[in-house]
Amino acid sequence: MRTIGFKTAVITFLLSFAAMATALFVGRPESGVEYLLISGLCALAASAGVFAYSHVANGRRIKELNRVMKAVSEKKFGELPAADPGSRDELSRLTREVTEAARVMEAEYRRLMMLENYRKDFIGDISHELKTPIFAIQGYVETLIDGALEDEEVNRHFLQKTMKNVNRLTILTNDLMEIAKLETGELKSHIQPLYIADTVQEVLETLQHRADEDDITIHQQVEDDQYRVMADRNQIRQVLINLTENAIKYNKPGGAVHIRVSNLADPVGSVSISVSDTGIGIAPEHIKRVTERFFRVDKSRSRGRGGTGLGLSIVKHILESHGSSLKVKSVLGEGTTFSFSLKKAEKISA
Repeated sequence: MRTIGFKTAVITFLLSFAAMATALFVGRPESGVEYLLISGLCALAASAGVFAYSHVANGRRIKELNRVMKAVSEKKFGELPAADPGSRDELSRLTREVTEAARVMEAEYRRLMMLENYRKDFIGDISHELKTPIFAIQGYVETLIDGALEDEEVNRHFLQKTMKNVNRLTILTNDLMEIAKLETGELKSHIQPLYIADTVQEVLETLQHRADEDDITIHQQVEDDQYRVMADRNQIRQVLINLTENAIKYNKPGGAVHIRVSNLADPVGSVSISVSDTGIGIAPEHIKRVTERFFRVDKSRSRGRGGTGLGLSIVKHILESHGSSLKVKSVLGEGTTFSFSLKKAEKISA
């Protein structure tokens, strides 16, 4: 249909042009009728030329529009043609609008694909992490049912092992719920002034027993116990607990953990908070990955100590909600320092 229309336009143009040329070259018109006839032929020739040109141009633009629609339907966004900014007719305008809409669709498509990959990875990680404690519980319970229940010494030991894995499942579930809320923005931060020295002291008291069991000494060094920062008390407490627990877990017997709070000389007015250890350290190639979900520097040690691999990921998201970020410095075999900053609260007027 498109080819026939194009041929018709060309033939019409040629016939009209021939008629106009014949009338002009035969001689001067003798009457008004002849003059009108020649004028009509000229107009017809001009109209036919415009029609033919328009048909060819529109055919090209329709093909271009079809290309855009095909690229969108097949999700081949890389094949989208560049819009012609110089053309202003309806077809060109429509092609530009469709192309712009396709670019928006491309961005949304890529975002959804990223979320889908995230979902698959997350489910895969969860499944892997849940298998270990579930299979352990199943094994202990089956052994008890098969006869070990009658042996009081054995059944107590197996029940203690079962309880340890149940606790591990509980911790993992709680961490998963927390990180899901953080990543979706469901868990909001209630920012308000707080004395950071008080929070550091709470964390030290909470983890002192754990440190004593591992022969680790915790030191705190607060430059000024009157430092007030803008933060969510529970969330920053969670950050310090996660960082300090890691510092204990990946330390060496007889090692130390240092929690420091000091002033930062920046225009905003911030406080620097760091947690350092004298432990195994982190290899340079692993530093960028430590905040990934379920990533562990030492997998066997983490699982043996009940780690979920979510602690630093939770820290990362909490600090981002406070407009801060986690910084990591480490020397393999010597220790690691995690640090972040919080904005100071305004001073209380006297």
